[in-house]
Amino acid sequence: MFGLGAKSSEAERLEHRRAGDLHSLREFSKAIARARVSGMNKNSFSRWTVSLLLAMAGAQALSAAETQAPAETVVANTNLSLSAKPTARRAPWQEHFTLGPGDTLNLVLINPDMPETARAEVPIAPDGRVNFLQARDIMAAGLTVDELRGKIDEALSKYYQNPRTVVTPVTFHSKKYILLGSVATRGVFNFDRPLTIIEAIARAGGLETGVYEQRTVELADLPHSFLMRRGQRVPVDFERLFQQGDLTQNVALEPDDYLFFASASVNEIYVLGEVTTPGVVAFAPKATVVSAIASRGGFTTRAFKSRVLVVRGSLNKPETFVVDTSAILHGKQQDFKLQPRDIVYVSQNPWVIAAEVVDLAARAFVQGFTIEATSLHVSPIFKNSILNTPSQ
Repeated sequence: MFGLGAKSSEAERLEHRRAGDLHSLREFSKAIARARVSGMNKNSFSRWTVSLLLAMAGAQALSAAETQAPAETVVANTNLSLSAKPTARRAPWQEHFTLGPGDTLNLVLINPDMPETARAEVPIAPDGRVNFLQARDIMAAGLTVDELRGKIDEALSKYYQNPRTVVTPVTFHSKKYILLGSVATRGVFNFDRPLTIIEAIARAGGLETGVYEQRTVELADLPHSFLMRRGQRVPVDFERLFQQGDLTQNVALEPDDYLFFASASVNEIYVLGEVTTPGVVAFAPKATVVSAIASRGGFTTRAFKSRVLVVRGSLNKPETFVVDTSAILHGKQQDFKLQPRDIVYVSQNPWVIAAEVVDLAARAFVQGFTIEATSLHVSPIFKNSILNTPSQ
């Protein structure tokens, strides 16, 4: 009973303080109005107002501190940081962190009889090998620090009794990530510390910008931008990240990641699948499905012409249209008008539901951009669906 009464009294005291703060704010507004009417000089009025504001701020801060819940009671499953933060569970590449060409090492053999064995900033050669004392051409690329230490000790055991080598990494230059498209600085960057998408873009100087109607606008086509990892598209909603500030989409990068930001200033149509030369078609005001396919050499002999898929909008939330080009070519239907950045996908096999092939269209789009921009081979076989679309 005593405990319950104490809690009740505390709640009443806090409620009374809140009411008092509200009353003070009202009185503060009235006082400002009276001061202005009374003709108080400008300097005196400014000093008087600042003093009252400081007093009110102190009172409100004290009240907030008393009513604020303990920090440990707040549960958040989202990443609210702009930078990569250490987590309890490391990523697989961090659990088995390997060395590679370009990394530098400090090497020393623990031997009281040979105090001058230290070698500073020994580079791993382009062929992945490293030299230390009598241990020559030791393959270091692909090994962890402990594995390399074992290899060096094994090689030195022919010359020393129970050798013990200390291997200390100094710099890392073997891990890379690629950032291309509508960014200020494109290229291959060193993955020398944990990075998020925002940090990688900031390192590249930000997204490209232009001037439109006397306003500075970003020139990246966020709905068609993507992050590739080990041949798979990582589900990132760039619109939510950059336009809504949703930091849950600010994922941590990994070595060999490929970030591509499509250009919003280029009006293009992407024709993919069973056409003679899949690729990009410049948008024209009267562009249609049939004209776009004709621009890429027409259908192949394996093309399923009765159901050509048009994917429009974001890769995360696409809008799909099914076009019967066979009926159009026979004059039974009107051609379908395209919009800039539409994806036209011609399937090889018959299908009924759009969701069955829309993922294939997105895969072909991502794969085509990756190969064209980086000359990297991206496997056409994806383990998981990269789009979520309603069936039609």
